[in-house]
Amino acid sequence: ALRLSYLHAGGHDPAILDQLLYLQVEATVLEKGTTVLHGGKRMAPLAVPAEPPGTGAQGLDAALLALELENQRLEDELLALKVRRERRAHAGSQVAQQQAEELAQLQAEVGMLRCRAEQTGRLPPTIIPPPVAPLLPP
Repeated sequence: ALRLSYLHAGGHDPAILDQLLYLQVEATVLEKGTTVLHGGKRMAPLAVPAEPPGTGAQGLDAALLALELENQRLEDELLALKVRRERRAHAGSQVAQQQAEELAQLQAEVGMLRCRAEQTGRLPPTIIPPPVAPLLPP
């Protein structure tokens, strides 16, 4: 629940995700009282006795649990990546939309100025370029 809450809030720091996964594995180990595999290494549980001999099924259950937890961590990481990609795409589309709106507004202003110039028969004074001296004959 903590990891999902962290991801939904926009968290994506791999170190924190690893810590949350480790805490989840540790809690599961404490609940089950077994050792589990994590990242290809055996982790001894903290303050939990080692498995008694002849409990191979429990060891397999613990290994399966570790694989499921790693799978969940990877799925959470994929979700975080998808969320970040969607946020970037959304931000990019917002910028493009804003630029399109600005362009439309400028085009409308240019259209209004042209219409006004056609009605009056001359351009507004602010648009008329400064006078240029006549060209000298060759």
